[in-house]
Amino acid sequence: MKLEFPKGFIWGCASASYQIEGAPAEDGKGPSIWDVFSHKPGAIAGGFTGDVACDAYHRLDEDLDLMGNLGIPNYRFSISWPRVIPQGTGPVNEAGLAYYDRVVDGCLARGITPWITLYHWDLPQALQDKGGWESRETAEAFAGFARLIADHFRERVHHIMTINEPQIIVGLGYGAGLHAPGLKLPADRLFACWHNVMLAHGLASKEIRLSSPDYRIGLSSTGALGYIADHTEETPADLPEFSFHTLKPDEPADPSSYCWFNHHWFLDPVCLGHYPDDPDSPWASCAEGVSQSDLDLICQPPDFIGMNIYNGTELDPQRGYAPAPKYPGYPRTSLKWPVTPEVMYWGCRQIYERYGLPICITENGQGCHDRIFLDGKVHDPDRIDLLHRYLGELSAVCADGVPVLGYFHWSFTDNLEWHSGYDDRFGLIYVDYRDQRRIPKDSARWYSDLIHR
Repeated sequence: MKLEFPKGFIWGCASASYQIEGAPAEDGKGPSIWDVFSHKPGAIAGGFTGDVACDAYHRLDEDLDLMGNLGIPNYRFSISWPRVIPQGTGPVNEAGLAYYDRVVDGCLARGITPWITLYHWDLPQALQDKGGWESRETAEAFAGFARLIADHFRERVHHIMTINEPQIIVGLGYGAGLHAPGLKLPADRLFACWHNVMLAHGLASKEIRLSSPDYRIGLSSTGALGYIADHTEETPADLPEFSFHTLKPDEPADPSSYCWFNHHWFLDPVCLGHYPDDPDSPWASCAEGVSQSDLDLICQPPDFIGMNIYNGTELDPQRGYAPAPKYPGYPRTSLKWPVTPEVMYWGCRQIYERYGLPICITENGQGCHDRIFLDGKVHDPDRIDLLHRYLGELSAVCADGVPVLGYFHWSFTDNLEWHSGYDDRFGLIYVDYRDQRRIPKDSARWYSDLIHR
């Protein structure tokens, strides 16, 4: 399988603040919704929390040295809002900001280009106490946070991503109750959260542009994607927009079918200036009441669309593009996610054809039950196999003319996999949580070789 990519293709790896940093109350940091949620009984598998996680707050240089030694040239990381502004608004915690100075300067010193994500789910608890994403004031506070970060780093950072996966922020956090803050809101209140997250992107984007026109602004989207087996010359006209899947009245309100898990409710207002025409959605009537002035604020098209792609649903052309039945024993990851490499090709292609903006894969990888072998090493051939397959499909969509800027592996180190705890490992670097020892996996060397071949 060919792995050929355009000249200047961006290679990197990614992380998120709450999943790796630890130090939840150190040096003036305020509590986030995850600091609070993770301490609720039963919230996280095994009863664990992110209080230590990978201890990245104290092991930054060690981790950046590993990244530099592997020659990984780009690092996407998120900034913990309450570490920098403990109450969400008001006084800045200079010690928290200094930590991210160390991250950025440490990257630059090792020849690594830093990519900042402003929001990867750790909302200041002080803002949640005032309504969280149900409140428009949270979107306005986020704009202030964005301007602070943009102003502070504009001489050293050139890529900022506003929001990571509103589908999960709202859907799992405020709809299904599986993520912080653990709420189960009805459709109208859930849409209020969604709308305010959209406003947060728009308001933050305007502030970043005002700070410096040289910033390249992105966002990260996730959602249901369908694919067909063949790389057809033309996208079939009757291929349904599978990511338009919404909760129908006769479907149960569960995380797999609720209205939020699609790309269009995020990218249509941001890129096209309107919410999608989706009459089956329980949000349809809510969207009709949105003012044009709000839509104008939200519509701040990014310079590129980040896509977090892990799996999709095969569609059967012989059955009207209905979902194809899965065969017994189909391949799955440790989180039981299906292994579907073709979704990388079709996901990029369909999103590009709809929005006309460059694509960047901001997350992709595999959760495994990795372990240390008798030889003291961590062998993960299944991860290498998955990466080879998915990157083969990414290579093919690049060859077919879709402008894909780059690929960020999720994740650099193992970390807290949110409500799933620590059992499922996504990292190129194994973390022994007993003593925080780091061990590069076979996949780390494979990925390094791919980048530098």
